[in-house]
Amino acid sequence: MISRIDLRGDALPEGPALRDLLPRAEFDVQAALEKVRPICEDVHHRGDAALIEYAERFDGVRLDQVRVPAAALTRALEELDPAVRAALEESIRRARTVHREQRRSTHTTQVVPGGSVTEKWVPVERVGLYAPGGRSVYPSSVVMNVVPAQEAGVESIALASPAQAEFNGLPHPTILAACALLGVDEVYAAGGATAVAMFAYGTESCAPANMVTGPGNIWVAAAKRYFTGRIGIDAEAGPTEIAVLADDTADPVHVASDLISQAEHDPLAAAVLVTDSVELADAVEKELEPQIAATRHVDDRIVPALSGRQSAIVLVDGIDEGLRVVDAYGAEHLEIQTADATAVADRVRNAGAIFIGPWAPVSLGDYAAGSNHVLPTGGCACHSSGLSVQSFLRGIHIVDYTKDALAEVAHHVVTLAEAEDLPAHGAAIKARFGWKVPESK
Repeated sequence: MISRIDLRGDALPEGPALRDLLPRAEFDVQAALEKVRPICEDVHHRGDAALIEYAERFDGVRLDQVRVPAAALTRALEELDPAVRAALEESIRRARTVHREQRRSTHTTQVVPGGSVTEKWVPVERVGLYAPGGRSVYPSSVVMNVVPAQEAGVESIALASPAQAEFNGLPHPTILAACALLGVDEVYAAGGATAVAMFAYGTESCAPANMVTGPGNIWVAAAKRYFTGRIGIDAEAGPTEIAVLADDTADPVHVASDLISQAEHDPLAAAVLVTDSVELADAVEKELEPQIAATRHVDDRIVPALSGRQSAIVLVDGIDEGLRVVDAYGAEHLEIQTADATAVADRVRNAGAIFIGPWAPVSLGDYAAGSNHVLPTGGCACHSSGLSVQSFLRGIHIVDYTKDALAEVAHHVVTLAEAEDLPAHGAAIKARFGWKVPESK
């Protein structure tokens, strides 16, 4: 079912050459961009009317209005299964505990006597958050987006999730209940590229946002790319990924279950095992079959994901080589199931999130570790981070110099301005001192 890539024996190539040997899903955002462009512009010109039309076309439901009534949020929370509510409340509590520690404080650096630079952190004013609603329902994504935005101090938070015909055009009630638990009362029944366009341009019912975050399908990713520059985005999220770096100390039952847990998201989901143990590879392959037979979403998600080009067992000569492979892969989720897993994890450079040892599976991070599960995909972990409080903050430098402090450095500023052939820059300094630059002390 799952293919093998044997990288033993020969020296591993460097950089892009190694990345090219590793499995990855096909995810052509640029091609999708041309298809979402007219949809986004239609929302721009027709506003809510376009959103209602696209909900009927894509979601099979005719909406009376795009914004979810407050009564629907209240009802969803009242009718929520008590066990699900308790689980969501614990997930929220743990996420707040972690994200509250990420807050940034204003800091002033005294560069010279009379000259200082202060960095203050200001939250974006308004964010639009997206919660997918296709193959599965993701109240956990509501938690992971809302909590860091709230802890950053964002004042205006709106959330969109696709309309569901099963629920009379409202987003899934568990999504609505999660919003109610978090105190988010501005919720819209809008999905895919139309939701991103709604937040980017604004409509009659929805004010434009400064930033859009949240996972989604290729149409969401393409719309984010389309609006980059007009709005801030977290990332162009691709199909979910798990990589497991394991040696012969790993339990094949655990490894197989973790690979399957990501494969059940989507037929494009990637599940990669990197190991120096052929015995473990064989045992994991053998274990996949009975575990898959005992679960759901087999033919439409798990089997296509595990048998696709994006998933593989990668054989390496040792853990050092395995680390090079997982760093080149840059997984969204990376599990370390080796001897001395903590020390091995400390050597990893590229991963969205790292899960250490047998008792920290990715599923824990998806829901209740306290970490954030909105993470970089497609190898972007080599340059990008997951969603956090910092995602919603802007650092602003405040420069405060006295006359004496400026005089001390004025000749350097003028010299550099002239070196760059920007004499007016230097003149702006000279004008403050009667056009004669003070000599340095």
